[in-house]
Amino acid sequence: MKVKLLEKLFLPLLTLAVIIPFWSYIASNVEGFPSPIDTFSHAVEILSDPLYVNSEDDKGIFWQILNSLERVFGGFIAACIVGIPVGLAIGMSSKFYDALNPYIQIFKPVSPLAWLPLALFVFKDINITAIATIFITSIWPIIINTALGVKSVNNDYLNVAKVLQFSPIEKITKIILPVAVPYIFTGMRLSLGIAWLVIVAAEMLTGGIGIGFWIWDEYNNLNYTSILVGIFLVGIVGFILDILMGLIANRFDYRVRS
Repeated sequence: MKVKLLEKLFLPLLTLAVIIPFWSYIASNVEGFPSPIDTFSHAVEILSDPLYVNSEDDKGIFWQILNSLERVFGGFIAACIVGIPVGLAIGMSSKFYDALNPYIQIFKPVSPLAWLPLALFVFKDINITAIATIFITSIWPIIINTALGVKSVNNDYLNVAKVLQFSPIEKITKIILPVAVPYIFTGMRLSLGIAWLVIVAAEMLTGGIGIGFWIWDEYNNLNYTSILVGIFLVGIVGFILDILMGLIANRFDYRVRS
């Protein structure tokens, strides 16, 4: 156990020992590119006062991330509310599958940036636009994985439901959901990752308060060190969200508990 823990700590540090010289080499050969030391110093400066508020448009990094997370969870929760029932319907009914599958396959690969101008035209509000874009682009993993979970239910269980004359609600709650829940949470985990990925690009184009706009604003100010700090913060927050979602998924996964 201790050896495994040491490996998990040592191997990332070993990788970092390879990345730092390579990063330093780029910084020394590309004029204006931030070095590891400059980036670390600037990160300390930014994180030393993350809660400041000078004006509505000038806030600390904590508020930038918090605003982005609010939009992310707004679109993510809406995607769950719509995506799970739709996935259940597609998995349980071949007619629903035939009716919706072509549109899922058509719209699933569409870039979030393609939806953004249309959503902005419809809603005329940057917050609702960002939430709507996240909803549209993050709903597909939930639908697909929920339907996959339903289809993974053993036919013997469904036959038992018929013999016991379960109602559709009883069939879903007692037979389908217990088996499909791990798949649903896998879809939610993928969806949340996509939502966090989308918000950065969406905020760069829509503006307002948020980590994506903050990175773009720093680019306009030619502050490349802040851009690197922002990239690391986006990655760290995304990593934390994925870990938390993974822990929740494992909590409801009977395969892990068994």
